[in-house]
Amino acid sequence: MDKRLERILPRVQKPARYVGGEYNAVVKELADVDTRIAFCFPDTYEIGMSNLGMRILYGVMNEMPGVWCERVFAPWGDMEEEMRRAGMPLFALESGDPITHFDIVAFSVGYEMAFTTILNMLDLAGIPLRSADRTGLTPLVVAGGTAMYNAEPVAEFIDVVSIGEGEDVIVELVELHRQARREGWSREELLRRAARLPGLYVPCLYDVTYHDNGTVRAITPRDGAPKVVTKRIVQDMDKSYFPVKTIVPSTEIVQDRVTLELFRGCIRGCRFCQAGYVYRPVRSRSRELCARYGMESCNDSGYQEVTLSSLSTSDYPPLTELCDELEDFCAQRHVNLSLPSLRADNFSMNLMQRLARGRKSGLTFAPEAGTQRLRDVINKNVTQEELLRSCRTAFAGGYNAVKLYFMLGLPTETDEDVLGIADIAGRVMHEWREAAPNKSRGVRITVSTSWFVPKPHTAFQWEPQITREEYERRVKLLREAIHTKTVTYNWHDSATSVIEAVLARGDRKLCKVLETVWRKGGKLDAWEEYFSFERWQEAFAECGVDPAFYANRRREKDEVMPWSMISSGVTEEYLWRESERARQGVTTPDCRTRCGGCGANRLVGGTCHV
Repeated sequence: MDKRLERILPRVQKPARYVGGEYNAVVKELADVDTRIAFCFPDTYEIGMSNLGMRILYGVMNEMPGVWCERVFAPWGDMEEEMRRAGMPLFALESGDPITHFDIVAFSVGYEMAFTTILNMLDLAGIPLRSADRTGLTPLVVAGGTAMYNAEPVAEFIDVVSIGEGEDVIVELVELHRQARREGWSREELLRRAARLPGLYVPCLYDVTYHDNGTVRAITPRDGAPKVVTKRIVQDMDKSYFPVKTIVPSTEIVQDRVTLELFRGCIRGCRFCQAGYVYRPVRSRSRELCARYGMESCNDSGYQEVTLSSLSTSDYPPLTELCDELEDFCAQRHVNLSLPSLRADNFSMNLMQRLARGRKSGLTFAPEAGTQRLRDVINKNVTQEELLRSCRTAFAGGYNAVKLYFMLGLPTETDEDVLGIADIAGRVMHEWREAAPNKSRGVRITVSTSWFVPKPHTAFQWEPQITREEYERRVKLLREAIHTKTVTYNWHDSATSVIEAVLARGDRKLCKVLETVWRKGGKLDAWEEYFSFERWQEAFAECGVDPAFYANRRREKDEVMPWSMISSGVTEEYLWRESERARQGVTTPDCRTRCGGCGANRLVGGTCHV
C-alpha cells in the first residue's frame, strides 16, 4: 500500500472504499500481463459495486489471457481533498497503481448526472480531459452504458463509445488496441480502425453542423466511420458470462446480495422507458442455468439473499418453476429470494407464497400514472383493478407495506391525473382494511413520484419536459390531496431532473458547459450533498446556452436529433408511430401478444412484423 494512502485513510469516511483486497478480487502478476484496463465507475464504491453490468465486464476482461482489469471508483469529497493535498493520483483498487499506468481507461455510465464525475476522475488521474489533447495510444478513454446512447454532451472527452452490451465488443477493442501497440499505429489510425468495429462510435470522426436556430443541421462521418452505429447485443444468454465468483465487498454496499439476471430486454413497451427500448429484443436465460448460477453464487460468496433481476422480472415465463427449483436450497441455507418492482397485472398468489417463504419485506409496484387514460398514453397496460387485486393478494398473505411509484409531468398529464394518484393510495388503504388478517401490525403505504425526463430512443424523445415551476405546483397539488396518515409521500428533487433532461437530449455544445461546471467544482452531481443548481445556471449563462432549449422544447418529427448516428435497433418510424398512438390514447400490445414491428428482432436474425 502507498505510504500516502496509509496516512490518509484514518482521516476519511469509510476507508474500506479505497483499500481493495476483497474476496474474489482478481490480482495478476504484472509479468503475465500485456494490457491493463482501469474499469472506472463514476460514482462511489457502494454504488459501483452494486452494478451487475460492471461485475460482468470485470469478469469477461479478466478471463482474457494477458489482460488485467482493475476497478476504479470516484472518491468521496474528503478522500479527494486528501489525495490532491498529498499529490496522490487516482488509483486502481487491485494494485494501487495510478491509472496513468493503464492502457485503457473504461467508464461505465448509466446516468447523465455522472458526466461531471467523469471529468473529475480524469483530472484526478492526471489525464487530459479532452480527447484532442491526448496524443498517444495510451491511455485510450472508452465509455459505455445506457447514458451513452446519447454521448454528445461528453463527445469531446471520450475517445471511443461502446453502444449496447459490452461483453463481445470490449474483447474486440482490447485486441485491436493490442495490435495497434504491437504494430506501432498512430492514435488516429487506432481510432479509424475502432470505428469500423460494429457497436463502436468514435465521436471525433463525426462533424456536426447547426442551423441558425441552434438545431442540428447535419452529422457527417469521415475517414470511413459508419453513418449509423448500431448497438451490440448478446444473442444467446445461456452462452453469456455470469459472475458466479463475484467480488464480496469488505464494506456495506447498496445491493449487497447475489443479483441473478434472468433475461434482458422487456416485452412491455412503456413509452417513457429508455431501458425498455434500448435493451430489446427479449433474450432469456434458461431456468436450469439461472438456478445453477444462483446456488453457485451463494455457495461461493456466502450471501443469504438472491434478487431475481430483470427489467420486468415477473414476465420471466418459468419464474414460478425457478422459485420452486431454488426452494430446497434456499430453505437449507436460509437464503431469501426477492424481486424488485413487480408488475401488478401478473402478481399472483403462487408468486407471493414463494416470496413469503423468506422474510416478508415490502412489495413494490409501479403504476406510473394516476388514471387509466394516462396509463394508456404511456402504454403501461396495467389497470387500477389489477393493481388493487395485487395489493389485496399481498395484504391477505401477510404483507403490510407497499410502495407505489408514479411519474409527474408525463405527456398530456392533467390535474385530474395527478389527483388520481391520491385516489389510488386511498383505494390501496381500503384493500388493506378489507384483506389484512392481522390489522394490529398496521400498514405502510409509500407513494413516490419522480419527474418525467424525456429520453433519447424512446417514443417520448420529441416531448418537452414541463417547467420546474409547473412540476412543483403538481407536487403541491398531490401532497395536499393525500390526507391519510398511513400514506407517506416522497417526491424527487426538481433541480437535478432539469439538468438530467438537458443532458439527456443535449448536443456537443454542452461539452463546454460540462467543463465549466466541473471547473467551478462540479462532481458527484447525483448526490444532493454535491449537486448545485446555481453552479449549473452560472455555467449555462457563461457559455451562452439556454437549458430550456434542450429540456422544455418540443422536437419536430423531421428534426435531426443529436444522437441520430446511434441506433438501438428500434426504428425511428416505430418510435414516431408509438408517439402518435400515445397522443391518441391507443395502447400497443406486449411483444408476446403481438409483434409491433419495432425492428429489434433483426438484431438476432429474426423478422419484425408491422
